[in-house]
Amino acid sequence: MEYKDYIESNSDVMLGKPVIKGTRITVALVLKKLSEGASAEDIILAYPNLTHVSICAVLAYAADVISNETPIAA
Repeated sequence: MEYKDYIESNSDVMLGKPVIKGTRITVALVLKKLSEGASAEDIILAYPNLTHVSICAVLAYAADVISNETPIAA
């Protein structure tokens, strides 16, 4: 699965924040919900435009961004 097939940034949508393609659901929102303990099923129930694959794409995108980020100094 290639996350670029599911995630896009467009300056005309949500100020250019990464979103699930075809929606206004941001990557940050999905990550926040997951960090609060929501399951993929919970998120899909709340946002029916999402799928398990799109949620996996969010995680793959986040992993890619983090792997290219400069570590925070302690």
